Amino acid sequence: MVHAERVNTAAIALVLAAFLACAVEAVEALTVVLAVGVTRGWRSTLAGAGAATLALAALVSVVGPALARMPIDALRIIVGTLLLVFGLQWLRKAILRTGGLKALRDEGALYRNELEHARAAGRQTRSGMDWFAFTLAFKGVFLEGLEVAFIVLTFGSSHGNIALAALGAAIALAVVMIAGALLRQPLTKVPENAMKFSVGLMLASFGIFWSAEGAGIQWPGADLAIGGILGFMLLVSLALARLLRQRKSAVPA
Repeated sequence: MVHAERVNTAAIALVLAAFLACAVEAVEALTVVLAVGVTRGWRSTLAGAGAATLALAALVSVVGPALARMPIDALRIIVGTLLLVFGLQWLRKAILRTGGLKALRDEGALYRNELEHARAAGRQTRSGMDWFAFTLAFKGVFLEGLEVAFIVLTFGSSHGNIALAALGAAIALAVVMIAGALLRQPLTKVPENAMKFSVGLMLASFGIFWSAEGAGIQWPGADLAIGGILGFMLLVSLALARLLRQRKSAVPA
């Protein structure tokens, strides 16, 4: 019974982390794809986005089995360290945004910038394809998707279930794509900055948990210890953000 609860807790956390991380990156990729598609046409834009998605899927299918063959303890140390570094980068930016020292990400402004960039470029087609639109869409989707692929591979391999992590990512991608197709505009109402804060906390917390577990540390409560680490990281992050706001308000204009 306890083992089943542990498996269920880990599975839910895995899907949720993959969903949130993929949703953030999918919203950013959608902004690029919409801007290019609206200004330069959808055929070449969707072809570029589709090619990037296939390239990312191929990357996961090639690297995933290689990771699965590694000893689990070594894998958790490597993956945990990478997640900790990666998560702290997200968390640092989120703390700076919350503390008022870094501007919040504005999808509306970024969308307008992408529109101007796409409109300013010359329009040349070869073999019926607008390769500028193809390249912009491919680059936008592939670069944002690399972070998703990294999370799917690291989370999935640590749990021994890459398919489950890929499921969370696929659900997020489907939700964002459907919302974008229906609205035909960037998802400015999505609390992207709050989601990035959450993802940074989750990545850093899982990184601490797995790297320590791979080193032989037995956490009290097994996987339930992740909740304690997450709560501690949240309190520290909020305290740092509040300190930054106070220091900023104390500085003369």
